[in-house]
Amino acid sequence: MATLLGSESPWTGGKRSSRNIIAKITHSQIAGQGFSRGTQLPEALLQERDKRAKWHGIPELLQKLHESSHPNSDLSHTHSVLKELSSLLSMEAMSFVTEDRKSAQESTFPNTYTFDLFGGVDLLVEILMRPTLTMQKKKPQMNDDLVKDCLSVLYNCCICTEGVTKSLAARDDFVLFLFTLMTNKKTFLQTATLIEDILGVKKDMIQLEGIPNLSGLVQSFDQQQLANFCRILSVTISEPDVRNDDKHTLLAKNAQQKRNASPSRAEVNQVTLLNIPGFIERLCKLATRKVSEATGASNFLQELEDWYTWLDNALVLDALMQMATEEAEHSSTESSDESSMATSPLRHRLPQSMKIVHEIMYKVEVLYVLCVLLMGRQRNQVHKMLAEFRLIPGLNNLFDKLIWRKYTSSDHVVHGQNENCDCSPEISFKIQFLRLLQSFSDHHENKYLLLNSQELNELSAISLKANIPEVEALVNTDRSLVCDGKKGLLTRLLAVMKREPPDSSFRFWQARAVESFLRGATSYADQMFLLKRGLLEHILFCIIDSGCKSRDVLQSYFDLLGELMKFNIDAFKRFNKYVSTDDKFQIFMTQINSSLVDSNMLVRCIVLSLDRFESQTEDVKVVEVLSECCLLSYMARVENRLSFLFRLVNVINVQTLTQENVSCLNTSLVVLMLARRRGKLPFYLNTLREKEYAEKYPGCLLNNFHNLLRFWQRHYLNKDKDSTCLENSSCIPFDYWKETVSVLLGSDRTSLCAIASYIDEPFMDLDRDLLEY
Repeated sequence: MATLLGSESPWTGGKRSSRNIIAKITHSQIAGQGFSRGTQLPEALLQERDKRAKWHGIPELLQKLHESSHPNSDLSHTHSVLKELSSLLSMEAMSFVTEDRKSAQESTFPNTYTFDLFGGVDLLVEILMRPTLTMQKKKPQMNDDLVKDCLSVLYNCCICTEGVTKSLAARDDFVLFLFTLMTNKKTFLQTATLIEDILGVKKDMIQLEGIPNLSGLVQSFDQQQLANFCRILSVTISEPDVRNDDKHTLLAKNAQQKRNASPSRAEVNQVTLLNIPGFIERLCKLATRKVSEATGASNFLQELEDWYTWLDNALVLDALMQMATEEAEHSSTESSDESSMATSPLRHRLPQSMKIVHEIMYKVEVLYVLCVLLMGRQRNQVHKMLAEFRLIPGLNNLFDKLIWRKYTSSDHVVHGQNENCDCSPEISFKIQFLRLLQSFSDHHENKYLLLNSQELNELSAISLKANIPEVEALVNTDRSLVCDGKKGLLTRLLAVMKREPPDSSFRFWQARAVESFLRGATSYADQMFLLKRGLLEHILFCIIDSGCKSRDVLQSYFDLLGELMKFNIDAFKRFNKYVSTDDKFQIFMTQINSSLVDSNMLVRCIVLSLDRFESQTEDVKVVEVLSECCLLSYMARVENRLSFLFRLVNVINVQTLTQENVSCLNTSLVVLMLARRRGKLPFYLNTLREKEYAEKYPGCLLNNFHNLLRFWQRHYLNKDKDSTCLENSSCIPFDYWKETVSVLLGSDRTSLCAIASYIDEPFMDLDRDLLEY
């Protein structure tokens, strides 16, 4: 005890009862009122220890803060004490965000650690929530500046001291209380910043329907507040592991779905949002509004993007913008309309580039929320609203002036697929825009809204010339909802896609967006529309001649090429014209063979197309291309198809199947279904058996394939699984898929079409124990 208090003995002096820690503890035990805060330690002990521990008087200030914050006390004194504490903590918080957000450690941020150690965090929560706990009819009002400072100190503690954020997140009452503070515009930014940090670590996702008067809260927001609220919403409507979706095995995902049969909290939250009147309409207006363009634009953007590497988040920039508009708010009626914001004299003093980036950061949050909703269970409802509120035409009008107003450098990394991607605002904006287009077009008839009226007429003309009926979705497209101007959004995207450097990560997302336009039932007119704009030649240049090394970009181009060429004889003719030498063809095949997981969708397209063309020998054009096209000739050789089949089955097993590589299993099935149609299934299975023995591991391949097909049945025959994608992409009825799998899994060893017939008895069911799921 002497080491705590120094030379003075705790048992001497006339104030033993107030200064002695032992006496304090004994009294608390007798009274049944144990210590609840570190500041309840004797003042003398705190003062003496403060000198040695360098607490900078924080425990004493917390004592004053507690004493001055009792109900009915003068909160002006409370505020002055808090300001004094805040000054001791704010420099540590600024140091934290300017040093690449290093992990919080007590030794690095001693003031913040001391503040939390002596109960400062709990005390501030108590002060903030006290008005909600009183039984008085007239609730005591807290000064807005006091609330703001309380929230700011709490946020500083969250980012500087490990564990504070989690402890706050565990208090559901406090989290829900924070949402009520968002009704006050003066405290909105500080509240939103703290909520975002807390929800980011909260174990149990918050239920939006539990927020008091959520609908009224959202409807009270101006456009700026709504955009920032989207940043919070993104955490509440996204499935926890969405960013690693492709990396999770299907085995694990299926097991999780069985355990969690009811809708997830994220799905429930999505429904809650969609039920808020006017919510989607306001998001569409935010996403498509134009930036106010003042004169004297500067070259400040690069400097601002450098700042963004240490700015904590979009809300920090909002604080800067708020400072620029406060004066105007005092002198005129507040308005969230963009034009009135532009007339603020202080806002004009901000560099034009800052205003552009500010608007971009808003749109990133809004587009992310819309994208998540588009991928949810209410997809059709969301689609209908996005079309009605003209989201796509609005984005088309922004494309040249804002979305792709200039070239943005992007490294070879495919930036994250979630809202927390650690990259500049412009890169995030472009990626979210491309992801939205991908989600909007994918397997949905509204994809034709990406075109303008002239381009829709062009599609009709292509169908008429080819003497084929127009696609029903095209006929049903509401022309009043399509893009305006000389070019539609899809055409503009193709133009910038061709200008991207070979290894730009934007190429991945661009290709995915264009591919989604083609996915679903194959449309000859859609393919020809893109072929006429040189897309096939551009893709082949990237694969063969550009020196592109990015596997992600190459995979996206293989997938796009497969959709573009499938069943299209003109596309194969164009392919042969571009790949005019053996050297080019060898480079192309080397790229395909270097990773079948990446290229198998293209392999599937070639196999399916070849099968169809071989049944159209009465067509002179088809016969000509069949005889001349090097790619079709290559795939026509049965040994090459078998080589692909062998490697496709060999590259996967049940334990490693993911959403990314399950296509290899389906491609191998396509090869075997087509062989079965022609009565050659036994030949293919026997060749696989011979290959096993030649490689000196009999039974391994066929047992593995047998297990994969058993998994396929459980996975695709699930009542919740949509099988139309398999049917549309292959033009093979799903019943034939199921029938072929059943035949292959037949237990009759005398059947020439059953895998079991080709596995010798000693090697049968080699991996049966690995398929427990």
